[in-house]
Amino acid sequence: MSDIANIIKSRISANSYDTERSLSDQQVAELIELATHAPSAFNLQNWKFLAVRSAEAKARLLPLAWGQQKIVDAAVTFIVCGTLNPHETLPSALKPTVDAGIIDQAIYDMWVGAAEGMYKENPQLQRDEAIRSGSLAAMTLMLAAKGQGLVSTPMIGFDQSAVAKEFDLSDLEIPVMLVTVGYPGATNWPQKPRKAVNDVLQFV
Repeated sequence: MSDIANIIKSRISANSYDTERSLSDQQVAELIELATHAPSAFNLQNWKFLAVRSAEAKARLLPLAWGQQKIVDAAVTFIVCGTLNPHETLPSALKPTVDAGIIDQAIYDMWVGAAEGMYKENPQLQRDEAIRSGSLAAMTLMLAAKGQGLVSTPMIGFDQSAVAKEFDLSDLEIPVMLVTVGYPGATNWPQKPRKAVNDVLQFV
């Protein structure tokens, strides 16, 4: 089995974390550097990550996540956000791709124009894109964590508006999910069985 297949098939959603082990600034930064390799439309990269790991910050987040203990036990909980108005940030996000010679100026201009036309007057599409981008980044983050010997959990059980207010998110930053990350504790379940491929795959 390839390394990536093993990572995918052995990843779990953890509820038990080793409370004696923390993550360094460098480890947290490396996880996010890997997470930012997730895909996004037009390479928008319309995401933001808040790393909640101090005791004080965890205490603020805990009641907003319905008291789930893994918020406290995990080394870090990432608030994974998608951002709105992606057409406004695309020019600067895309410029390094032009500078690297991956796309030319004509493609750059076409993509910037297309994004302007798609998103500027369409708040619902902006929100959809923020959630898509944040979700792809969160999944990439979890695979990165598994690849570094860590466990993680995606969490949708939290008060979105309260989290945004408590952690000073702007109106353009949508908290898509929480992702707890840390070293495994002793009582995690193995990965739960998946549906058969024939139940979810249709050839057309």
